[in-house]
Amino acid sequence: MKIYSIYDEAFRPYGKVLEGYDTAALTAALENETPLPEGVSYVPAEPALEKLPIMAELSDRAYGGMPVQLGWCNGHNTKLNCLEYHRDSEINFGTRDFILLLGLEGEIGADGLFDTALTKAFLVPAGVMVEVYATALHYAPCEAKQGQGFKVLVALPRGTNTDKPAFTPKTREDTLLTARNKWLLAHEESDEAKGGAVVGLKGVNVDIAADI
Repeated sequence: MKIYSIYDEAFRPYGKVLEGYDTAALTAALENETPLPEGVSYVPAEPALEKLPIMAELSDRAYGGMPVQLGWCNGHNTKLNCLEYHRDSEINFGTRDFILLLGLEGEIGADGLFDTALTKAFLVPAGVMVEVYATALHYAPCEAKQGQGFKVLVALPRGTNTDKPAFTPKTREDTLLTARNKWLLAHEESDEAKGGAVVGLKGVNVDIAADI
C-alpha cells in the first residue's frame, strides 16, 4: 500500500497540519506519563495531558473556545479493523512517527458500506500536530516502523467517545453510533464487529505490515 505524507496534496481532503503550538511539554507528558501497551489502548481524557497549558490553547485556537478533552491512543497496530467519524475534527500529535489510515465519509456507498480499497495511508512525522477533519473516516493509528509502536494525542470536543446516549435508532446511521459523538463502521474480521458493532466496511481488512 502506498504511504503518503501529510504534506502531499493527497492529504488536503482529509485534514491539515496545525502550526504555532509549543508541544515540548505535551511530548514529555505523552512519552513519560502514558503507557505503551502490546495492543491498542485509548483513554478519552488524561489528567497528565489536561493539566498542560496546551489544553486551553487547543480549546481557544483549534476549537474556537469549545470545551475539549485531551486523551491518548497508544500501542502497536498495523490493521484498519474499523473506521469512525465524529461531528467535529480530531487533533492528533505523536511522540514518534505514526500512520493514519483514512477514508472519506462522502465515499460511503448508497448501501451504507465503505469499500476499504478507497482507504489511503498517511505518515505523520513525530512532533507534528495534525487536524483530521470531521468528514474524514479514521480509527486507531498504525506504527510507522515494525515494533516501534506509537503514542498519539487524541484531542476532541469534551464528552466524545464517552457513554452513548440512549434512544431508539430510526436510521442506519443511528445504528452506527457506538459512543457519544462516535459513529463506527466495523470490518467483519474486527473484534468490534464480533462484539456487536455494525459491519460497515467491505473489502480487505487493510494491513500495512508489509509496507513499513
